[in-house]
Amino acid sequence: MAPIPPSSTEPQDSPESYVGLEVSSAEERAREHGWSSVRSLPPGAIITMEYLVGRLNFEVTDGTVTRCWKG
Repeated sequence: MAPIPPSSTEPQDSPESYVGLEVSSAEERAREHGWSSVRSLPPGAIITMEYLVGRLNFEVTDGTVTRCWKG
């Protein structure tokens, strides 16, 4: 039997609620809320623009989330 593919839905969670949190707390909270991938990036990081369902991105300055977005 073939494996069941991962869900194509995202957690019902507001990215704005992570702004201001310490990065390790934000990453833990995101995983608890069901995000399959969590990515922490420095300000101005060069990243690819593909949208990945289930991924949450954090821009982190001095250990604090300053921006958060899906994909």
